[in-house]
Amino acid sequence: MPTTPAKLISDPIGDPATAAPTATRLTELDQLISRCTACPRLVAWREEVAEVKRAAFRDEEYWGRPVPGFGPPDAEIGFVGLAPAAHGGNRTGRIFTGDRSGDVLFQALYDVGLASQPEAHHLDDGLELFHTRITAPVHCAPPANKPTPAERDTCRPWLVRELDLLRPTLRVVIVLGAFGWQALLPVLADAVWEVPRPRPKFGHEAHVELQATDGGAPLHLLGCYHVSQQNTFTGKLTPAMLRGVLEHAKRLAGVA
Repeated sequence: MPTTPAKLISDPIGDPATAAPTATRLTELDQLISRCTACPRLVAWREEVAEVKRAAFRDEEYWGRPVPGFGPPDAEIGFVGLAPAAHGGNRTGRIFTGDRSGDVLFQALYDVGLASQPEAHHLDDGLELFHTRITAPVHCAPPANKPTPAERDTCRPWLVRELDLLRPTLRVVIVLGAFGWQALLPVLADAVWEVPRPRPKFGHEAHVELQATDGGAPLHLLGCYHVSQQNTFTGKLTPAMLRGVLEHAKRLAGVA
């Protein structure tokens, strides 16, 4: 697969399906993801946003690359969202960092003891996650926050490998929104977990226990409304609702 010209990446990776399986550690996978140029529309958009910028951030240097997952390599709890925000993760280089959705998420993680601080501003702000890793099925900011099915599928090998590397400890995955739910189920079905048919539907507080085919521990799948401004500003998702899902995840994962 040919690479797409990218101004911000000097050593591009054009085929996630070939590159992802070569990663033996999450840190290595994160580095590979940040060099991906597989989707022409996403490369063009993320770099245009990084060049034009939002007025409030005009003095900042934007990341403008794919945004890898964030959190420890031995996490028991995983988060799967949608994609980085154009002026959030695409600006700061860390998922859910620097936007209002992240403000809601990290406050809740802090409230239940899964984050070291309630705010996330930039890569060097000292934030740590405990027992938790956050990732997405699409690692580049998409126009209108809507990746295409082809872009989702092209990015899929990164998520497959991330779950492979987390397998020894991962016990719960919280899925933020229907897009992430639909993107994750095929990945799980191709991995070591049995996804029932018909496939379970997304819903807030949906809970499905997936048995493993490798003899290991099962995986608990939890649904949660996305922490988008549309949901949090209207009250569709409240801080108490989000904390409730997090506390449920902690219990299922055996995290004190």
